[in-house]
Amino acid sequence: MADQVILLDFWASVFGMRARIALAEKGVGYEYKEQDLMNKSPLLLQMNPVHKKIPVLIHNGKPICESLIIVQYIDEVWKDKAQLLPSDPYDRAQARFWADFIDKKVYDVGKRVWATKGAEQEAG
Repeated sequence: MADQVILLDFWASVFGMRARIALAEKGVGYEYKEQDLMNKSPLLLQMNPVHKKIPVLIHNGKPICESLIIVQYIDEVWKDKAQLLPSDPYDRAQARFWADFIDKKVYDVGKRVWATKGAEQEAG
């Protein structure tokens, strides 16, 4: 029986893009289910009841949440393709560190800039 792989995502999500790139690099076929972030689907709420956010990878009915964890999971499950993360534990830890840094520092700053409007933006 073939693996059933579903990705709950939103097209503009940088975190979802991380999961989509990992799936593409590994050559994993999957069903894409676009999510309305303002009106969350029952499936999203069921598969990620803690954070209620995308992306969620559903592999054979089991949900995996959080993009960095999804990438690691994809790398570990589909081992027959090129590795996404370095095999050396130190190098792998460094890759995770920088991905986490980007998530917490770069993305958060960008999000604040994108969310700033009008006079607030003009004031800098």
